[in-house]
Amino acid sequence: MVEKYKILYRGGQGELVEKKSRFIATARPVKTEEEAAAFVEEMKKRYWDARHNCYAYVLGERGETCRCSDDGEPAQTAGRPMLDVLLGEGVRDVCVVVTRYFGGTLLGTGGLVRAYSGAVQEGLRHSLVAEKILGRKLLVSAGYSDIGKIQYVAGQMGLTPLGTEYGQQVVTTLIVPEGQAGRLIAQITERTNGKAVVEEAGKAYYAVLEGEVVML
Repeated sequence: MVEKYKILYRGGQGELVEKKSRFIATARPVKTEEEAAAFVEEMKKRYWDARHNCYAYVLGERGETCRCSDDGEPAQTAGRPMLDVLLGEGVRDVCVVVTRYFGGTLLGTGGLVRAYSGAVQEGLRHSLVAEKILGRKLLVSAGYSDIGKIQYVAGQMGLTPLGTEYGQQVVTTLIVPEGQAGRLIAQITERTNGKAVVEEAGKAYYAVLEGEVVML
């Protein structure tokens, strides 16, 4: 499992105009080639009167599946430049369709490459990209006198508790990046003089969006 990588969390749409040609970029999160193909067909039906609906997508935690299409534009002027933007941004599980309404003026090879690349950048700018992090869930049990120390350690490491249960003991659920779990446990043990009990509750992917932890 990859410790962290970027994904498209929420899709969006951006647009640019080049010599009266409109380039509308629509981005959507996808996890399979079937989802990507369905999205492309959806865009082709929505923009049935457009000259071209070019696409590119990247799937998998290592970007192992990549596809693109020029959809009638000159070879290597649309799909490949679109794909290059996605790969350059390092975004995974994403499909972008760029719809072109021809404005009557030929753009040339360089102009098309710039327009399609720029459209994808606009689409991503209006979307939400998240860093998907492999984390380890920990259940930390401690007495009421030690809960403040645990919160302090978590805060110092930039962690937001997933939840806290109050009973005879206070049980705080934390998720920490895989590579930092050992340091967190050591600091909690030191701060509480070994009184806190830390139990592992498995691994999971998560993201931090606007200060909130979102499980993925």
